[in-house]
Amino acid sequence: MYAQFFGSYLLSRGVITATQLTDAITKLTEAKIKLGTLAIHQGLMTASEVDEVCYLQTREDKKFGEIAIERDYLTSEQVDQLLESQNPDYLLLGQNLVDSGAISNADLEGLFLDYQSDTDIEDFSFESQEQTEQLIRKFFLIADHPLDKHGLMYMTLLFNNLIRFIGDDFTPMAPAIVDEYPTEFCVSQKITGPLKCISRVDMPEEVALRFASRYAKMDFSEFDEYVKASVEDFLNLHNGLYSVNMSNEFTMELTLEPPETLSYDVLPIDQDTIVIPVIYPFGTLHLILTL
Repeated sequence: MYAQFFGSYLLSRGVITATQLTDAITKLTEAKIKLGTLAIHQGLMTASEVDEVCYLQTREDKKFGEIAIERDYLTSEQVDQLLESQNPDYLLLGQNLVDSGAISNADLEGLFLDYQSDTDIEDFSFESQEQTEQLIRKFFLIADHPLDKHGLMYMTLLFNNLIRFIGDDFTPMAPAIVDEYPTEFCVSQKITGPLKCISRVDMPEEVALRFASRYAKMDFSEFDEYVKASVEDFLNLHNGLYSVNMSNEFTMELTLEPPETLSYDVLPIDQDTIVIPVIYPFGTLHLILTL
């Protein structure tokens, strides 16, 4: 997840434009080979085994390598070797920006050092869960909206699920607190129980079309009930995984209300609600969260 937050950092510094970043991230996605594809190519896993692991990721909040090890499809040593064969995302992103002329190598060197200092992460060579949480915690602190442990778990899982089910070619923008929000196509779901949460995802219809196509792995050509159902299913899947994590980690039993499409144009926002723009090459969606 380093590339996503490094991109956001570059935008916040004003050293690149959103278009330059989107172009660089698109090339990053084209260049990166998924772990499952590498495993098939090296004869370590079959296609059906890779498909099974990908399916299990919709039921468990675990990385591909973790599930493959649990199913005895790969050893921990094989997972490490596959990970080493993938170039670090943030380095590829930086190189793409240099190649496009957006920044120089000298700029990149200084920005890497600044980012390392600002995040208090000394080693970016291996992405751990602890470091990912530290990045997200810093991301919200800079926006003056600190997260508690439950909110941190929610946001870490949400960004991971965007990567798993939609794609890693996104950049999150700084969270904002607003009084009201004009909706376009907005799906909402409430979580009730000892912990209450309302999560919403809003986007233009053309963005929803591309979002749903990626999620369902189908080429939707028009905005219809299947597109709406796909966006609702993504939100329900994410919140379902979160409720399982909360039960496992904190023995906290949560209840999900069915997701719904909001019918009003302007969404009233209370002081505990944050809005996070997320930029994909196909457009921008907004996460609207009351945690």
